[in-house]
Amino acid sequence: MSLLTSFKKRSTLDAAIKQVAKARKSEAGKAEQLYKGAYQGFASVIADNLILSEALYHWGFALLHEAKTQTQEQAIETLEDAISKFSFCLLTSPNYLGAAIDGGVAFMELARISPDDSKGYLYKMAQQFFEKAGAIQKGSAAYNLACIHALNGEEDACKAALQLAKDSGSLPDVEVMLKDADMAAVHDSPWFKDFIEASRNRPGREAKLEKVAIDFEPKLNLKKTEDFDYYS
Repeated sequence: MSLLTSFKKRSTLDAAIKQVAKARKSEAGKAEQLYKGAYQGFASVIADNLILSEALYHWGFALLHEAKTQTQEQAIETLEDAISKFSFCLLTSPNYLGAAIDGGVAFMELARISPDDSKGYLYKMAQQFFEKAGAIQKGSAAYNLACIHALNGEEDACKAALQLAKDSGSLPDVEVMLKDADMAAVHDSPWFKDFIEASRNRPGREAKLEKVAIDFEPKLNLKKTEDFDYYS
């Protein structure tokens, strides 16, 4: 970092700290504006820090998988921690595809073990993360979105998302889709059966893609793994 850049970041940080101090003494509406301005300042200071982004992503990735080994109560806390890491990663690197996908996966995992009255909100948050991933790389989280649409009973949207996943090369194997509890609501739909039949006839793939999370290389190149899959 150049000396000039360092001075600019220091100035931005000082201004953000002053905004927080002012917000604490302001009325609710004005305080909210000041806090938001301060947060933007903090974000600009830490933006484009690749090492920080990488650390946050892989920290969240580790937490996501640790939660699979824990009791429900522990897993909820761990998944919330993972989500905070993925969110912070996206704050520092808005185009970090891995954080967008795995952040959505973490929300889906959290929804599955949370009370029914909070599931709708958590799935909605997962959808926002997957849509963010799709904006970064078209079709990258299409199957994940198809699962959410199936859970919500949105069959047309589910069908469109599945087709996008197929066109983008991110569709899991037929066996995975047929065993996927998230897709259970559409398993008996005629259009889904037709889609499955057509998918059985597609060219073979080099590696089996399953369902839970993807590990990403530092340059955001997709890394296929045997043990995990990122479809939820």
